[in-house]
Amino acid sequence: MPTGQVLPLGRVFCVGKGLRERKKEETRWAVHEAAMRLAVEHGFDTLTVDAIAEAAGISRRTFSNYFTGKEEALLYKGERRTADLVRALRARPTHESAWTALRAAVRKAYHAPSLGTDREWVQRTRLVRTHPSLLARQLAHQHALARDLTQALKGRRLPTGMTRPALLVAATLSALRIALEEWIDVDDDRSMLDAMEQALDEVAVPFAT
Repeated sequence: MPTGQVLPLGRVFCVGKGLRERKKEETRWAVHEAAMRLAVEHGFDTLTVDAIAEAAGISRRTFSNYFTGKEEALLYKGERRTADLVRALRARPTHESAWTALRAAVRKAYHAPSLGTDREWVQRTRLVRTHPSLLARQLAHQHALARDLTQALKGRRLPTGMTRPALLVAATLSALRIALEEWIDVDDDRSMLDAMEQALDEVAVPFAT
């Protein structure tokens, strides 16, 4: 297969990866989707790693090669998306201001084809809200994301009057979180991504320099 060919793996696209890595990625997504399906159908509390492995067509040992537990398997898509966000920010042109680069990176990461449907985001968010172990993992991941984004912004021009990139990151992540929560709770004709964009538009008013 020619290098650089894009292969669809469920809703994920792998570019320029070897066959072994693509197969690993396929397995990760199969396990994640099996975990989500079982959690929605039967509840998170009764969900077991053995059941996920069986639904994904792998052994218990193989599951352990990819994920540390059911929480990690369930949140894999969201955590992959935030990793894409950090990579997108690091790839932005160096002449862009901190806000311009961060906003562009958010747009690229959250508009990617592998994001999944609005319905999937609703299901995942509702699971996290009601289960402490999922919430704890997500909070820890959000802390790491904020740290990585702050590091990636170093050296870029900050909005007038701002000296700490961590504040810009915190405002952006808060806007995304609030937009998602409000979109889930309110009967809204907008898509989830439109809701997130509009929240960032509000944040952008003082950061547009």
